[in-house]
Amino acid sequence: MAETEAAVDRSEQLRAAGDRIDALLDASSSGGAVARERAEELVRLVADLYGAGLERVLTIIDDAGRLDDDVLAALVADDLVASLLLVHNLHPYDVTMRVEQALEGVRPYLGSHGGDVELLEVSDTGVVRLRLLGSCDGCPSSSVTLKLAVEGAIEAAAPEITTIEVETPTEDPAAVTGPVISIDSLRSRIGSADPVQESHDHGSSWEPVPELATLVDGAVVCAAVGQTQVLGCRIGAELFAFRDRCARCEATLAGATLARRLGGAIGDAVLRCPSCLTHYEVRRAGACIEAPDLHLDPLPLLVNAGVASVAVPVAVTA
Repeated sequence: MAETEAAVDRSEQLRAAGDRIDALLDASSSGGAVARERAEELVRLVADLYGAGLERVLTIIDDAGRLDDDVLAALVADDLVASLLLVHNLHPYDVTMRVEQALEGVRPYLGSHGGDVELLEVSDTGVVRLRLLGSCDGCPSSSVTLKLAVEGAIEAAAPEITTIEVETPTEDPAAVTGPVISIDSLRSRIGSADPVQESHDHGSSWEPVPELATLVDGAVVCAAVGQTQVLGCRIGAELFAFRDRCARCEATLAGATLARRLGGAIGDAVLRCPSCLTHYEVRRAGACIEAPDLHLDPLPLLVNAGVASVAVPVAVTA
């Protein structure tokens, strides 16, 4: 628990440091163009100096015969170290491997929607071609799956990627090429009349949820994440997150329990609302058993370095 909290604190401190650097650069603009250019040059020189030092460290470790696969994996598993290696073009993994690892990290979330993703190609011009598999039918968040999960994971792992091309399953085998999705368009608002969808479209923020990291198999927890009430649960090694609201009675799911579905396989758990006793299939993105037209609202959930984070909507004011 202490280790998880330390990782969350470190992540928040690093984010604050980056924001502070941006703020200082913006503030330097008040002194005119020359002041801004000098501030940016100072940042570049400091970055180059530390980059050269980081390269020397890697060379020394390699010369000593200690830079094996295990050490490399440990280095790139640390978000801060991996980002520094990327900035200074020292990352040991090529772009294809980094994209594959990024997709592996979002597969649990895609799986909660009954879907998956396959990497088809990473071109020399920075284009990633993907194929979406499975189905996200009945999921109100399916239209932002790429925006919140896939896009963010790929951008963090491979910032040199410029475009994502997606193929979606169709009934016509000859029509397999889907739309080209640029990074800019992924960030744009997706039109929808659904209020839940609109809240996603207004923007989302990945927020750490320490309570999820301590969940044992079969446990359920409700927590406030920003202004959003979130329900989290664990089935085996998998974590799932939903909005804390029953789709039938609209009451909180605090006190909900997980149980094996009658006649279902081991691990085929359902969540029961404590108020109206409605049952939801966790692994099918919260589909309601009693009323197929109802479902819980899944939230993107990623686990990195032992820290579980959930993407929650951020309100945008005019």
